[in-house]
Amino acid sequence: MKPAAAPPTDTGAQRRSTAGARAPRPADDVDTRYLQSLLGYNARRAALAVIGVFIPRMAAYGLRPVDFSILSVIRHNGGITSKQLCTALNLLPPNLVGKIGALQKRGLVERRPHPTDGRALGLHLTERGQMLAAQAELAAFELENEVASPLTPAERKTLIKLLQKVYEA
Repeated sequence: MKPAAAPPTDTGAQRRSTAGARAPRPADDVDTRYLQSLLGYNARRAALAVIGVFIPRMAAYGLRPVDFSILSVIRHNGGITSKQLCTALNLLPPNLVGKIGALQKRGLVERRPHPTDGRALGLHLTERGQMLAAQAELAAFELENEVASPLTPAERKTLIKLLQKVYEA
């Protein structure tokens, strides 16, 4: 395993502590080099940039990010159990129960007996749910292309792969 990058040696705090009190710096002159050396900081900033576009786009479909994820996973895994869905999306079962209930009330999801496990119910999208999920996935695809436009296709693929390495570790 590669060692983490060393933090910058000059954090700005050293310069300011010897310079005495100064007037506040303009926002574009704030030293954030240490934060920019942190994976979490950069991942969070990137996530905020994406989610800032994602939330209003999905609002047009009446979906929050977790609702979108649930519909997408069910769309591509018809008959998935709640337990499998919780594991796939890292959700707590009590949180999923309310989300599935709300999606059922909207006529997007239905539960059916699982074909191999008599104790479980499989989750399926209704016809309406299939249409909504397909439309929302297309919108997500388009907005990701917009947000990732500064990246080449190879850079985008590499970034996704590297982020997955971090959260799957």
